[in-house]
Amino acid sequence: MKRLIAIVLLGCAVFGLYSCAPKQAKKPTIVVWHWMTDRQAAFEQLAGEYEQKTGIKINFELYAPSDAYSQKTRAAAQCNTLPDIFGILAEKRVFASFVKAGHVLDLYPYMQQDGRSWQDSFFAKALAVNEFSQDNSYGVQPGIYGVPLDITTIQMIYNKDLFDEMGLDSDKPPQNFEEFLAVGRQIKQAGLQGMVAGLAEIWMIDCLANNFAFNIMGRNKVLATIRGEVAYTDPDWIKVLSLFKQMQDEGLLADGIVIMVNKVAEQLFANGRAVFAFNGSWCVNVYHSMNPALNYGVMLPPKINSEYPLSIWGGAGSSFMVNARSENREQVVEFLKWLTAEEQQAYLAQATNNLPSNKECLDDISPALAQFADDMDLTTHPNTWGVSELPLVTEAWNKGIQSIIIGEKTPQEVAVLVQVVKERELAKKRQ
Repeated sequence: MKRLIAIVLLGCAVFGLYSCAPKQAKKPTIVVWHWMTDRQAAFEQLAGEYEQKTGIKINFELYAPSDAYSQKTRAAAQCNTLPDIFGILAEKRVFASFVKAGHVLDLYPYMQQDGRSWQDSFFAKALAVNEFSQDNSYGVQPGIYGVPLDITTIQMIYNKDLFDEMGLDSDKPPQNFEEFLAVGRQIKQAGLQGMVAGLAEIWMIDCLANNFAFNIMGRNKVLATIRGEVAYTDPDWIKVLSLFKQMQDEGLLADGIVIMVNKVAEQLFANGRAVFAFNGSWCVNVYHSMNPALNYGVMLPPKINSEYPLSIWGGAGSSFMVNARSENREQVVEFLKWLTAEEQQAYLAQATNNLPSNKECLDDISPALAQFADDMDLTTHPNTWGVSELPLVTEAWNKGIQSIIIGEKTPQEVAVLVQVVKERELAKKRQ
């Protein structure tokens, strides 16, 4: 009996010690929504490494295509069901609406820690896409609201073998618009297709037109037009529109380009069926998967005016935002710091052929990617301008360019039409 009582008392003591011992906090699971089909396998590999390192599980949930992803994130924002990490595929005003609704965490305080080590690891132009500066036109508290995963530049690509076939020097692509038009005449004479691009997608027309506009009239005049201080009937804007007619007349634009989505354009160029393409640095991965033997070079859009610098769209390619309402905010930020550190960025660059946002990793990229990275200093992006064109004006402008290419309207007619829409939309805004 004494032995039994002693065993019971010992058991109670052990139970008491166990029940009073501090319990270890359960490791969270971080959920990431994204749209990047080419990166899912690489993301899962990194997620496994991070879980092994920290015990924190990372679930990368892929939703594609990008339109379906955007609809999902907007619906989740309305219901306050966004995941810990997500991306915003939209123009700056939509990004601003997410921030103002309290969905996106300001990362500026974290970027400043440890002597700004995290902030300074990124290309400044990549980070700028996710910044809202003081006195921005969107009414957003100044801060950094996203982490760039990669960078991109959008340029022209040319098929070196087709250049050789036409008797052109494949190491000397055209530098100015006159030389570009001259190549177009040779393309037409050879019975080849000129430039392919996803001009059925309005943003790509906007991108190419902006390249021309910045070079013809300079950044200040472009932004003054967006603010409503310069009319689209100004001679410089008519010149921008006229370039599309010239390219079409000289054989530089491939058949059916106005109804061509970018995926089709990529397939045509990868299969050697077009001399030029207008595309972003992500195409390195796309072309490699479609035709590893494709022999191509990268060139800047042809210069028109020597008075103003040439600008190309670029900056952050894809970015992740932190849900400001996430219960795991601190762990999420630590994961993003790890994901964008040099070792992980180098792995993503090699695995997915995308340019890393961490500027310490450029030694690890392929020669094809290096051609895109060389011109990072020339990049600009609407998300960094502080002003945005009104949506219906943008639509009228880009549809007008499509109508010029197919011969339905003249550049002058399109300029008048766009200005009418601009004045109407500005009047609505003032009301």
